[in-house]
Amino acid sequence: MMVEEYLDFLSERTIRVKGTRIGIETIVRGYHLGATSEEIVLRYPTLSLLQVHAVLTYYLANQPMVEAYLERVRQSQEEAWQEQQQRPSEFVRSLRARLEQQRRLLPQSHTPMT
Repeated sequence: MMVEEYLDFLSERTIRVKGTRIGIETIVRGYHLGATSEEIVLRYPTLSLLQVHAVLTYYLANQPMVEAYLERVRQSQEEAWQEQQQRPSEFVRSLRARLEQQRRLLPQSHTPMT
């Protein structure tokens, strides 16, 4: 069986573990942070150890291509974040207003004693 059979290639910016909503970037990020395959499975219990190993094998066998994919995903996430900052939803605007109101109601912080 080929490791690609464990992946769903949905678009240029979306490669997921087959049967899940987990993108390969999630697993590769954990790997880059030093997590073992077992630790990744503990963090994402819908994944099997075999799926994590398949993703890491795919990554290591196709590292330049996967790194380019990861950069596209990062750029897409950054663009989405910027868009959300410029045009927040009604919920986010309401939440920000409530937080600002709470900040105004809190007593001013005291200067630390020396």
